[in-house]
Amino acid sequence: MGPANLNTMTVNEAKEMQFRLTEAIASTFRGNEFLNLGDLGVVPGKGRPLQTEKVEEVLARFFGVEACALVRGAGTGAIRTILAVLTEPGDPLMVHTSPMYQTTKETVRLMGLIPKVVDYNNSEALRNALKEQRDCKVFYVQHSRQHPEDTYDLDSVIQLVRSYRPDLPIVVDDNYTALKVPKIGVELGASFSCFSGFKLLGPPGIGIVVGKKEPIDTLKKRNYSGGGQVQGFEAMELLRSLVMAPVAIAVQTEQVDFLCRGLNNGEVPLVAKAYITFSQSKNVILELEEPIAPQVIAASEKYGAAIYPVGAESRYEVLPMIYRPSGTFLESRPQLAQTGIRLNPMRAGAELTMEILRKAIADVTGERV
Repeated sequence: MGPANLNTMTVNEAKEMQFRLTEAIASTFRGNEFLNLGDLGVVPGKGRPLQTEKVEEVLARFFGVEACALVRGAGTGAIRTILAVLTEPGDPLMVHTSPMYQTTKETVRLMGLIPKVVDYNNSEALRNALKEQRDCKVFYVQHSRQHPEDTYDLDSVIQLVRSYRPDLPIVVDDNYTALKVPKIGVELGASFSCFSGFKLLGPPGIGIVVGKKEPIDTLKKRNYSGGGQVQGFEAMELLRSLVMAPVAIAVQTEQVDFLCRGLNNGEVPLVAKAYITFSQSKNVILELEEPIAPQVIAASEKYGAAIYPVGAESRYEVLPMIYRPSGTFLESRPQLAQTGIRLNPMRAGAELTMEILRKAIADVTGERV
């Protein structure tokens, strides 16, 4: 149904996205308004900070949808709050066969939802499920890859769902893809896209839901408590960060490509193979010829590598990340625990990442390198 990996933006495409987001800001804010840090409190008549509402208007305009809500709990909170509006305990929802992201799995458990598992890579199986499982209340799909062998194309999946169940709400987990690919789920016809601002250089803890107005209005009414609101200053900090994210991430994506090419060209010893995945963020999975990956990861820290994530491309992640493969990948391919390394240059270049790897492998293997 499509390519195994997702099409990320070039630097020039990312610049155009930055310009479009800035245009949406200028269409919503006066100049002096945007230079205010942001207000606080449950404003009478609005029930929320005014600057937060304006930031939501910007993002709805930018993504071409009816509404946007900023919520607590990052991407997980965004998914959880919209599912709470769309479903009741015991409702079935359609999900992909690959391992579900851990916090989403917990959301499904806590809410008492019943997963109806279908292989999204198989268009015929998906078509049959849509015809037969008419009781499903939500179609849930993750934009980034849950499994190394996933091949489904999100656009094709959404169009297939729309052709057989036009009434079925489609919720897309756009974590790791928003502002990195040309279009997210709602821009392809989904009902809702959910993602974390933290993964886009924003402040910790803010989730973003974009999509249909009526359910999002319900979400906002339920989130009336002042402690549950995203305050105006936080919303403004998020928006300023989002403007910077597309180009920074596109440069990083470029370096991921260079890194994969260098590893496969023999610039680092003991490389069995390296390949790009969209397991969470776009990164390189390096498979070593020997089962020494945990030791190499540990050794790389003293040479300047980050050996664990903060928020998958958050504002705090500057150093190249040399880390284990994602939990969902390990669940499907346990052998990668000993031979696999996940690499992301972050704000560094590919060469620094490879230099750290060379030093770490030399430390672990001694004279054999």
